[in-house]
Amino acid sequence: MRGNRRERRQGQAVVRGKLVPESTHDERLLARQGSSDWVHMDPWRVLRIQAEFVEGFGQLAELPKAVTVFGSARTPGDSPDYDMGRRLGRALAKAGFAVITGGGPGVMEAANRGAAEVDGGVSVGLGIELPFEQRMNDYVDLGIEFRYFFVRKTMFVKYSCGFIALPGGFGTLDELFEALTLVQTRKVTGFPVILMGSEFWGGLVDWIKSQLAGTGKISDHDLDLIQITDDVDEAVRIITESEQSRSRLRQEEREAARAQVAEPQ
Repeated sequence: MRGNRRERRQGQAVVRGKLVPESTHDERLLARQGSSDWVHMDPWRVLRIQAEFVEGFGQLAELPKAVTVFGSARTPGDSPDYDMGRRLGRALAKAGFAVITGGGPGVMEAANRGAAEVDGGVSVGLGIELPFEQRMNDYVDLGIEFRYFFVRKTMFVKYSCGFIALPGGFGTLDELFEALTLVQTRKVTGFPVILMGSEFWGGLVDWIKSQLAGTGKISDHDLDLIQITDDVDEAVRIITESEQSRSRLRQEEREAARAQVAEPQ
């Protein structure tokens, strides 16, 4: 009987049964209705949000170069997408990348599982408090639970050198388009965004070309921000070459800075 109780992770805590609240921290933060008590509550929320940033930065600061993999939590373990996610996680780990996912089941579990199967592979899960779904999957070596989506999204971007999206739902689309917006506006640079599964993503890419680029909502060169493939090895190659290019650029910038300091005044 006790094994069937409701369970929810809230940051560092786990609550079960009658202690599970009816709403999440994100829901209460974004609620616009209610009394003026929020004037007194929001300052405390700011401290909790700050604590989540501090915890995330502290836990992930020494993470090796990493790639974030997105995809559906509802993907069954015997599906082609699960197999692709597992092979991708394994290939990324063999190439020396840590694998970051949302820490849940489905494609996320598959990528974490593939990374965990490689000797020395690093498998990371960044979970989120939800009113449904999902526990941290068993293949995560380092797991962090967040209350707030925007804190979690910051960690995905800050500690990754690229995003790879496998077939997924609203959550995957949310992360995909946020990443594309950050790259388009140059908030992040040298950051490849790869879609794996041409049959699944093909319709969306065609719509982006015809309805966004075709009507001037985005520039034609913005289409180059998206790369699509069905080949795990090609996805890893794109990530690897991008990281090598970015490393060379950083080295050149450091050398230029040292040369400028060394010049006689």
